[in-house]
Order: sequence, then C-alpha cells, then structure tokens
Amino acid sequence: MQEFKSFIKYIRISPKKLVDISKVVKGKNAQDSIELLKFIPKKSARFLSQSIKSALFNAKCKLNDISNLKIDRILIGNGPKFKRFRPVSRGTAHPFCKKTSHIKIFLK
Repeated sequence: MQEFKSFIKYIRISPKKLVDISKVVKGKNAQDSIELLKFIPKKSARFLSQSIKSALFNAKCKLNDISNLKIDRILIGNGPKFKRFRPVSRGTAHPFCKKTSHIKIFLK
C-alpha cells in the first residue's frame, strides 16, 4: 500500500496547540477529517486542514480514487523559536519566545 505525505514547516503556532487538535483526526478518513476540522474554531485546525489537503492532492496525482485514504500518522515537531523582549518598568526588559512548529502528515 502506498503512503502519501505532506510537510508544512515554520508555522507560527505552538506545537502544543497543534497536538490537541491532531488527536481528534488521527486514524480517520482524510476527506471526513477536513469536514470535521471546518467546525473546530481554532487556528491550529486551519493549519491541519491545509496540510491534509496538500497530502490529498499529492495522492490525487498517482491515484484515481482518493476516497478511502486514511490518516496514518501525524507528526508535530518543534521549529525554531523567535526570541523577543517585552519592555517593563525601570527601563528593563523581560525575554519571551515565539514558538514555531512543523507538521508531517502521512496518508495510507
């Protein structure tokens, strides 16, 4: 059985937020999961839907029937962190990080 994949890198959202939504769609039909993600009001749902659509279009190039593809694995990894500073009283600054993440989706 063939495996189709898509990678999206350097997404400006924390990986922790993506993991919560990825548990909802893991193991389900790919087209059904896109419909399901439309009704989840989170930013991470939009990114996951985009990645699943990308994997489906990759599969469409090689297969005629993509209706029976299921999500095999979803790997969410840490990307680079952007280090920033927030000004506070007495002319000092507090550091904070803006996190990024990478999504890898595999369909079978």
